Amino acid sequence: MNIYINGRFLTQQVTGVQRYALEVVKALDNLLKNAAIDKDFYKFIILTPGPIKNELELEHVLIETKGKTNGHIWEQFELPFFTSDGLLLNLCNVGPAFKRNQASVIHDAAVFANANNYSFLFKMWYRFILRAQGIFAKKIITVSEFSLKQLVKFLKIKEDKIQVIYEGKEHFTKIPSDNNFIYQKELHVRPYILAVSSLNPNKNFSAIVKATKYIDIDDVDIVIAGGKSSKVFKDSGITLPDNVKHLGYVSDEQLKALYENAFCFVYPSLYEGFGLPPLEAMSVGCPVIISSRASLPEVGGEAALYCNPTHPEDIAKQIEELFKNNKFRSELINKSEAQASKFTWRSTAEQLFHTITKI
Repeated sequence: MNIYINGRFLTQQVTGVQRYALEVVKALDNLLKNAAIDKDFYKFIILTPGPIKNELELEHVLIETKGKTNGHIWEQFELPFFTSDGLLLNLCNVGPAFKRNQASVIHDAAVFANANNYSFLFKMWYRFILRAQGIFAKKIITVSEFSLKQLVKFLKIKEDKIQVIYEGKEHFTKIPSDNNFIYQKELHVRPYILAVSSLNPNKNFSAIVKATKYIDIDDVDIVIAGGKSSKVFKDSGITLPDNVKHLGYVSDEQLKALYENAFCFVYPSLYEGFGLPPLEAMSVGCPVIISSRASLPEVGGEAALYCNPTHPEDIAKQIEELFKNNKFRSELINKSEAQASKFTWRSTAEQLFHTITKI
């Protein structure tokens, strides 16, 4: 049986959904290597238009560059032709609009729920693609119970057509930390509160900036790591005060070092399909303060400190709680590591494989 994987993610900069795809593919390859999947019967092939930006070293999952076009044109017109003799798996929200023999991972319904945060063309295109996949794809996979409810609400997909499969975190435990980065950015001088991701309004970084006005703690920095996607999101309008350092894009090794050395990680997101950054933070022992909204309680469980993301005073209150109570912070770290251990890419890949082979 041929199982094709939409490989456009190999040509894109790595953000949340691309990270998901990379880790799932590597986990599937390990399942084939360990004979958990019959490699003589199931043939996994990643098809990509190229040029490839994200190289993968795989033993059993094949990578093939095919086609004369790229981007959406390749995905909509060439990819369906190349996958006519098998099942197509789309891991990053979008895929061919009208192909029937496919399964798609739709991570959230943000283009419906938070329409004002996206450009008009981006919003309308993604709404069309997601609606089409909801109708024509044989199976929809999503990454949280919250996202399932959102897809049912906005795409009118029947609940029994959707399978919830959580994400994993082992990629962070395997890479080395670039601790030199901490010294290069002079982050060793005093404690810092870390926030990670783009300046997408959904991530609500303005609330962190506003919260600094209410934090009654001297000598603390706010560090934001992650690039702003100016092509997609409107101007956030956030003015960063002097004690907020925006680092821009960082490597995985640098990000791990940032988590490991942070006093805490704050993630007051207003909307989230899953919430990989808090899971990454917890996996390396960084205490997290996260929003009580969307999917984040599913990720944090009892191991996170929750805040009201629309009330900067409450965010500040939770931060101060950690600074005032070292014992509580230590307990939170222990709970965080235990909570993070529940999420593995192997489990994600196993569940995904069993789901698509039942189609």
